[in-house]
Amino acid sequence: MRIAILGAAGRTGGTLVGQALERGHEVVALVRTPTKMAAGGSRQVEVRKADVTVASGFPALSDVDVVVSAIGISKGDAPGALVAGARRLAAANVRTVWLGALGSGVSSRSGGLIYAGVMRMFVGSELAEKSEADEIALKAGATVFHAPDVTDGPLSSTRSVVPLAELRRPLLPPRISRITLASLLLDEAETGRHGNGIVVPLT
Repeated sequence: MRIAILGAAGRTGGTLVGQALERGHEVVALVRTPTKMAAGGSRQVEVRKADVTVASGFPALSDVDVVVSAIGISKGDAPGALVAGARRLAAANVRTVWLGALGSGVSSRSGGLIYAGVMRMFVGSELAEKSEADEIALKAGATVFHAPDVTDGPLSSTRSVVPLAELRRPLLPPRISRITLASLLLDEAETGRHGNGIVVPLT
């Protein structure tokens, strides 16, 4: 497949690029600063400048099969960057797997009471933007992943994805390793199994 990865220069995006290449896919890396991808050197990676805050400068995506978004809200980003990213992909009219956060919007209580408190404490000001971006992605037909706290652990052999409506609320704050999350995002990009809706990646 030809898979575009938005935010490919970030930690999760970079993990997605590596795993996609291992699976034999062609990758279109969508990054705000192309020089950050220069060290990759793979002929299977095409780098395109993609600043989500500039609609006129966002690249066309008519030549890709699917987009996986790994953008988040980084330090120094002005409010609205995440929403702008969702709008750019919605306008591109391409199948999208969108990475959101468990504990935001409709999943605000789904991670359990402790997790909800942690999210309010550390992510509080960003929750509204995350929720708005999710809504835009959902209306455009995306599969939205509400991922729990991401760690640097190994690939889980018990990984799975469940629709948000079927998630059993955990007692302790849930976590998932970055490589496991990337693997599940790519599984969805390849199969489109869950279609339009919110799902939760688990280990």
